[in-house]
Amino acid sequence: MIILSLIFWLVGLALLGGGLWLITLDGSWYYAISGIVLIAVGVMTRSRRPKAQLLYALFLAATAAWALWESGYDWWPLAPRLGIFLLLAIPLLWPAKGGSRLGTAVLLPVWAVIGVGLLGSMAVDQHRIDGELNRDVVTENPDLGDSPDASWHAYGRSNMGQRFSPLDQITPDNVGDLELAWQYQTGDVKGPDDVGETTYEVTPLKVGNSLFLCTPHNWLVALNADTGEQQWVYDAKPPAESSRQHQTCRGVSYLPPASGDADSLDVQVASGPAEDLAPVQCDAQLFMPTSDARLLAVDPATGARCANFADNGELDLMHNMPYKQAGFYYSTSPPVVADGKVVVAGSVNDNYAINSPSGVIRAYDAKTGELVWNWDSGNPDETAPIGPDEVYTTSSPNSWSIASADEDLGLIYLPMGNRTPDQLGMYRTEAEEKYATSVVALSLETGQVAWVHQFVHHDLWDMDTPAQPSLVDLDTDSGTQPALVVPTKQGDVYVLNRKTGEAIFPVSEEPAPQGTIEGDHASPTQPKSSLSFRPPTLREADMWGATPFDQLMCRIQFKSLRYEGQYTPPSEQGTIVFPGNFGVFNWGSIAVDPKRQVMFGMPLYLAFTSTLVPKDNADMSGANQGEHGLNANAGGPYAVDMKPFLSPFGVPCQQPPWGYVAGTDLRTGEVAWQHKNGTVEDMTALPLKIKMGVPGIGGPVITDSGVVFLAASVDNYLRGYDLHTGEQLWETRLPAGGQATPMTYLNSQGEQMVVQVAGGHGSIGTTIGDYVMAYKLPQQ
Repeated sequence: MIILSLIFWLVGLALLGGGLWLITLDGSWYYAISGIVLIAVGVMTRSRRPKAQLLYALFLAATAAWALWESGYDWWPLAPRLGIFLLLAIPLLWPAKGGSRLGTAVLLPVWAVIGVGLLGSMAVDQHRIDGELNRDVVTENPDLGDSPDASWHAYGRSNMGQRFSPLDQITPDNVGDLELAWQYQTGDVKGPDDVGETTYEVTPLKVGNSLFLCTPHNWLVALNADTGEQQWVYDAKPPAESSRQHQTCRGVSYLPPASGDADSLDVQVASGPAEDLAPVQCDAQLFMPTSDARLLAVDPATGARCANFADNGELDLMHNMPYKQAGFYYSTSPPVVADGKVVVAGSVNDNYAINSPSGVIRAYDAKTGELVWNWDSGNPDETAPIGPDEVYTTSSPNSWSIASADEDLGLIYLPMGNRTPDQLGMYRTEAEEKYATSVVALSLETGQVAWVHQFVHHDLWDMDTPAQPSLVDLDTDSGTQPALVVPTKQGDVYVLNRKTGEAIFPVSEEPAPQGTIEGDHASPTQPKSSLSFRPPTLREADMWGATPFDQLMCRIQFKSLRYEGQYTPPSEQGTIVFPGNFGVFNWGSIAVDPKRQVMFGMPLYLAFTSTLVPKDNADMSGANQGEHGLNANAGGPYAVDMKPFLSPFGVPCQQPPWGYVAGTDLRTGEVAWQHKNGTVEDMTALPLKIKMGVPGIGGPVITDSGVVFLAASVDNYLRGYDLHTGEQLWETRLPAGGQATPMTYLNSQGEQMVVQVAGGHGSIGTTIGDYVMAYKLPQQ
């Protein structure tokens, strides 16, 4: 009895202390009242057990009513509110020797009913939307770009960025039969001196009967598409650099031969490192950006550098930069090859320095490497090649993600980021304000702006447009329109006419919170698309934790931080940013089926915090250790500390689900279905395969048969889904995190293959590896 009494005392004191703190922040009184009740139960347990049982029964009933009022009949919010208190009730279920049984007679049924009710909530999914996408073909012969049906010639299969394959051998009926055909390990793994975000995010290309992929440290690898046998490896040997925020390569780009079959290659098996080969005159070319700001042109047949391009196949992207700090500028995404040009953008480190390299977009002649045009969002009207003694605009908004192109319209579509520093807006010019956090369409011929559509005004939250736009022709009330579909971090999906930039689905301007640091301002309104996956505004009741104690601490954090809804400006107090910096959508983008005019996406929901740190007396010794954490903003008055909004136990403070898959009809904007995606199997010490709805980074691929392939989530699985209903049809365990977008092709035997790169993601903690996994149906 003494031990039981002490337990109630300790639990009660913890809840009372934290609860009083929460009350001072104008938060819920429940925890303080609960603490008082549990202390009283602890006192009564030793001498007045029946009264303790009656009081505890009343406490359980009141707690259950409060929990249902706050969260509804939903397992994950209810479990931490009720689970520990149901366990604490167990020692009280037996009456004291020789004492009254009244307390037990009341407590036992109350405990049983609440316990059974709690378990029953596991069978209820309040977050699920059930429905079905259109199965009928709307457009018989849609434009799929210039990638042959059996191949995958660009990051999104073609420059249209659809991530749709016309292959249909693997169907909803037989996808469950898929088996491992081969696997390959690159040998490039994260080292002890690498930056935190060292990650495999690559989607291979398939040209002829070879696959081409890059690794985090910029190895360009050629594999036999039938067997996975290595054909050659080119190691770009970028030097280590601790100032990089990312060590990754999302893919390479392909320039077909000037004449002949674009899908015909005679790839040789090398006897040594390809980088040791003498440069050759290239007909077809592969382009790989490097983490030390070079663009390499390589012969796909041998891996030798292309003597005809720039300096023997190597182009220094730091030319004409206003500032050239090592590790501050590099390309992580493949360039676009279109109209005889290779168009290169780059990533500028967020929040490292006020004076940083430019975010300029440059087009080079794809055969010679000669600069054709440059578009700098800080100087947008002057696109003629810059002179040797001139420099681009300091820190101008960049485009770090993947672009798309429509050669028939002569336009390239660039998802634009923000000017660094992201949270300090006082340094931006009028031009930089116009083009930041947008999609801009440029002429492929001249680099001149055709149109721009902005998604966040005066972005103070690092809401860069992160995803490759998908190009698809849509049936609308106004007839068939050339459309561009682009998802955003804030959860909106914009559907625009890609010729004019005008919105096909309505866009409104919504009032936004105000109040910034001195010298800055917040836009009074922010745009919102009618097709949106934005989450509801957070409430204190949405705070979560594994136990009532860390849930209480999350509530205290929530009430201590500034939060007035989406677009609450950053502050010295600390601001909740929700959706957070990972975004509802990120670089994995979406996939669209141009035949049925539907979309598959993977929305996720994680809150972050953003705190402005005055640098007068602040310790900056730990700054600039990655994109998240303390970043110094050298030259500015404030550093910024960004991190996920987590409980003391390291789990998200907002309640799950955190990740979904969703299907949308692009003709109507209707979300037909939405389901929780992924399990906690690889998130906890216990490998429990509980479908919770977890975050993910990566993208989907749709096939013409209606099967969608997606890995991405923080559990190590590749999954197949039914496009039309969202039901999971198949899964296979991966040896490492699958934070890359899969692809599919036909091998030389005419068999459909699905390939997933599994190497993990350093900043989200998935299993690190170096695997390329290929699957196919068993031979008949």
